[in-house]
Amino acid sequence: MGITLTKKRYLLWTTIFALVSGVGVYYAIELLFPGHYFKWYPAIPVYFYIFGWYYIYSFDMCRRYTPNKILSVYLGMKVVKMLLSMLFLLFYILFVKVQKEDFVLTFFLFYLFTLLHESIFFYLFEQNLKKKKEKKNE
Repeated sequence: MGITLTKKRYLLWTTIFALVSGVGVYYAIELLFPGHYFKWYPAIPVYFYIFGWYYIYSFDMCRRYTPNKILSVYLGMKVVKMLLSMLFLLFYILFVKVQKEDFVLTFFLFYLFTLLHESIFFYLFEQNLKKKKEKKNE
């Protein structure tokens, strides 16, 4: 089971997205809202980065073995992401209890960023599948 060029490209974009958004939000917090930076901030981009890799590998496995269930996998991944995110937030609120509002707002911002990123990913993924089907039918 090798990594295809398309999968490498998606993984590269996920890595670039995580780095740019993580560093960008960090500097935005430091410049615009000094004093609102919290010690657990790095956990947020790392959480979404790891989930992004899981997302890509799940789609790749679906593409290989059950391509007709891609929409179900997409919707299932959205539910899993929402539930894990709620558990992550609940853990922070119940056990860390430091700058809860800042953490929740920053987490929500990253959630929206990754929602946009994943929607673009899924659109490009579907376009790639469509091109491969057209090429195969020729």
